[in-house]
Formats: sequence, structure tokens, C-alpha cells
Amino acid sequence: MNKTIELKKNISFCLTLALIKPDAADKAEEIESIILRSGFTVLQKRTLQLSPEQCSDFYAEQYGKLFFPSLTAFMSSGPITALALARHQAIATWKALMGPANSTTARETHRDCLRARFGTSDLRNAVHGSETFSAAERELKFMFPNSVIEPIPMAEAAKDYLSKYINPTLLKGLTELCKRKPCDPFIWLADWLMKNNPNKPSISSGTEIQNEQCTTQRNWTYQIKVLYQLCKCFLSSKRRNLSETMFLWNAYALHYTLYYLYNSNRSTVQILKKNKILYQIKYSNVVQAHKININA
Repeated sequence: MNKTIELKKNISFCLTLALIKPDAADKAEEIESIILRSGFTVLQKRTLQLSPEQCSDFYAEQYGKLFFPSLTAFMSSGPITALALARHQAIATWKALMGPANSTTARETHRDCLRARFGTSDLRNAVHGSETFSAAERELKFMFPNSVIEPIPMAEAAKDYLSKYINPTLLKGLTELCKRKPCDPFIWLADWLMKNNPNKPSISSGTEIQNEQCTTQRNWTYQIKVLYQLCKCFLSSKRRNLSETMFLWNAYALHYTLYYLYNSNRSTVQILKKNKILYQIKYSNVVQAHKININA
């Protein structure tokens, strides 16, 4: 029987741009907290103040409309926070979270949306979001010109990516985990993956040498964030037959390890320990699933 879980055909991860406008600058932390609780991952973030000319370039598609001068003047009146967001159906989800463009209308029809809570008018409506995939690509490049944001793999591409770049190293780490049986598997596996990251450069005689996988120019931090999103989707699967034990344990271990690495805060581990999933999966089950000889 095939021991690989096929990814759902409707998996649709994507990126979008979110802006916290000048009128909501003092509420930026609260808005970011809502964004994270809504399942988004923040891949990039910066706070800046645009000039009127930069605002004109950013909103070039609105040029010629009556509100254009007011829009550029308002958006250049104070600091904004730009966020590159990723999640399943990011564009549609972020638009729904923002609500109607007119804050007055939003308070009448979508009381819990961001624009209803933090906006005051059609212009001063707290947040901005990309309308389409092409708009998101253009706006992300505008706000993060020095960043290379790779497309998130989907369906077969995601499965191939995990099989080629993640599973070989992860399986070695899980094998060592089974042999050593550390008291805190979260931190141990997180440290092991960081030390054995195949994409980091090797050092020889004071010269940095890029290994073959480094030539792909993948960013390890970016991979962690993307894989965290992928694993969250994988773990939503209801399929739980014995032939999939190996994949599920990989997914659980990778999911929580990446969550720990992404937050870069060891105190996060204490929160994760409240979820008993990993501890309910005995080492014997893992050994059996991986056919590991722990005495080897």
C-alpha cells in the first residue's frame, strides 16, 4: 500500500500584501495580533513613511480618479506598516478580514472586520490589501524590493519539495531522536535540524563555500515559515490509517519544530507541551513506522 498521503487538489497557498495605514498606526500591534490569530504567517515586515511620489507610484492604477489626490496625501501623512502574509487562500481571507472599504458600511454589515473596528471613513479605513494575485506580486515587490519571495509550492510540487529537500534530513533526525530518547524532543529536534541544515554554507580555511543545495539560493528562514504553513494544512487531514503513521509523525514533529524555530523563543516550547499529541505517540510506534533498528 502506498505510504504517502496525496495532497488535496484544492490546497491553495499564496501570498498577499497587507498595509496598516497611518490612521491605524497606533493600533498596529493589535491588528498584527489579529492577523496571526487568523492563521497568517508574516514572511516580511517593515515600517516606513512614503513620500507623495511613492504613494502615487503605488496607487498608479487609481490615477485620474477624484479621490486620488486625497489618497496619496493621506497615505504619505504618517508611518505605515507593510506585511507580506502567507496562508491558504491568503488574498481572499485577508480581504474578508479587512471587510468593506467604507468603514461606515463595514460597521453596519461586518461589525467584527478590521475596517469596522479601526477605520473611520472610506479613506481612513485602517488597512489595505492586494486585490488580485498580480496586484499582490507587484505590491510585494514595491514594498520589499530587496527580498526574493519564492512562490509557495502546491499539490505535487509541495510533495516533491518535501521528498527531495526535507524528508531525507528529517528522517535522519527522527532516527537519532528514537535512539537518544531525549527528555525534551522539541528542543532536541529543533537544535538537530538547525545544526544539520543541508542548505547552510560550509566553511573551509576561512573561505565560505556554497554546497550544491545552497546554489538554489533558498532562504532557510523563509523555508521554515512556508513549511510551517504547509504542515498546518497537512495536519488538517482526517486520514489516519496505519500505513500513514510515518508521514503523520513526520508532519507532527516537523510542524511543532518549525513552529518553535519560527518563533525563535524557547518559551514557546512550554506552550507547545500543552498539546499532548507528540507525547501520545510512543517511541515504539515511531520505530515501527520507520522500521528503525534502534540498536544499530
